[in-house]
Amino acid sequence: MLNPKKHYVVVSFPIQGHLNPALHFAKHLASLGAEVTFVTSSYGYRRILKNAMNLPNSPTSATATSTLADGSSITFAPFDDGCKEDLSTDTKEKVSELKRIGSQALANVIQTFKQELRPVTCLIHTPLLSWAAKVARDLGVSSAMLWTQAATVFAICHYFYNGYKEQILEVHNNSGDASCLVELPGLPKLTCRDLPAFFLPSDAQSLTVAAMFEEQFESLKQEISKPPPPPPRVLFNTFQELEAKALQVLDGMVDAIPIGPLSNHSIFLHGKDNNKFQSSSSNYYLDWLKAKGDASVVYVSFGSIIVPERRQVEEIVRGLVATGRPFLWALPRTQPNGGEAVVVLLECVTSLVDEINKGEQGLVVEWCSQTQVLEHDSVGCFVSHCGWNSTVESLVAGVPMVAMPKWVEQWTNAKLVEDVWKTGVKVERIQKVGQEEEEEELVESEEIKRCVEMVMGEGMRGQEIRRNAEKWRSLARKAVEDIGGSSHRNLVEFFGRS
Repeated sequence: MLNPKKHYVVVSFPIQGHLNPALHFAKHLASLGAEVTFVTSSYGYRRILKNAMNLPNSPTSATATSTLADGSSITFAPFDDGCKEDLSTDTKEKVSELKRIGSQALANVIQTFKQELRPVTCLIHTPLLSWAAKVARDLGVSSAMLWTQAATVFAICHYFYNGYKEQILEVHNNSGDASCLVELPGLPKLTCRDLPAFFLPSDAQSLTVAAMFEEQFESLKQEISKPPPPPPRVLFNTFQELEAKALQVLDGMVDAIPIGPLSNHSIFLHGKDNNKFQSSSSNYYLDWLKAKGDASVVYVSFGSIIVPERRQVEEIVRGLVATGRPFLWALPRTQPNGGEAVVVLLECVTSLVDEINKGEQGLVVEWCSQTQVLEHDSVGCFVSHCGWNSTVESLVAGVPMVAMPKWVEQWTNAKLVEDVWKTGVKVERIQKVGQEEEEEELVESEEIKRCVEMVMGEGMRGQEIRRNAEKWRSLARKAVEDIGGSSHRNLVEFFGRS
């Protein structure tokens, strides 16, 4: 007998910025009564196992099913891509292998389900996996993309690959002229610093990322140009109220469906109270936070990819110490790449960590549950690289930000945080250090202190930022409510139509 359940296959690019929202999305589909299979490479699957992702009965084998708290489940079907290290090494070759091996593995999964009378209803893939959509198309399965960045970034990319390339590159080429702006219909005026960095790649890794985005949008362009309608479906990890103008820009180009925020904050986890988190030997930082005053702690994290240089680590520490405020920093001491530069950094980090942890002002940990930390009453500021997941999590928690963007789309997110939503500030005084060929940007301690004090201080700017942070916190939570929430309604409608 044919399985009466709708069956979704969710395919994720194997980095944390894609895995997190894709897995939260898969959990939402499962809670609606669907059969859900989660596909990623073995490298990505190891990342899921490492972070647990709030999965009860977390999967521990090569192929396993995880049962969620509401009784629904997700089946994991990883494929071996041969990737034993971080994707940041030999990126081009590893991405090519991911495409070659992943295409065949995904086709095998879909065909096997068809033979088992569990046909795939719809395939949803994250960005940079246009090959996944092609596999679905070739096998007669409908598909949609889960865009894991801001809708504003999608709109900028769409303009770049559809007629505005020269205007955008002109702003890049005049990066020293602060008055040089690009005006894209329906979006804020943007400087060079506000644009996604991959438009002007500066190294081999950036070139690979740029090529992948170009391929993704070329694939979308081909889908859009093929009659008949409807246009391709794109699900966004945002909500209508947050990016109404950007979503309006996309109206008619794609079927834009905001279903975010996709997060593991307590509001999405069956009503857990942030004051009732249980401490253990692995999250002793929660005990440390409990001893601090309300909104007094500066939380610092730059995600799973950004590795600050040694001098930058030292400047951040000096800046945080100079504020006199308690701080919690999630700073890995080990990196998957290895190499002499990392060894030197680790020696520096180890020395600093040992020194900081001797005192009472700061605590440095290798890892922490970011959503638990952000929801804690004692946290009053988030110093972040402004990756989209971190930005969304900060908005949901109502925690103001100090943005220290580094690459990809983080500068665009920082622009939105500071100028559009007004929930934080971004660093401005950035020094150029080193030789010309190896020149690096450095945010000095005084700038870090200035930004933290602006956000957490009692001045008018800080008060406005905190009011706005609370406003967006409320709107984000309303968007996912079962009754009346715009994102919840969009998700249910997508489920009903697919």
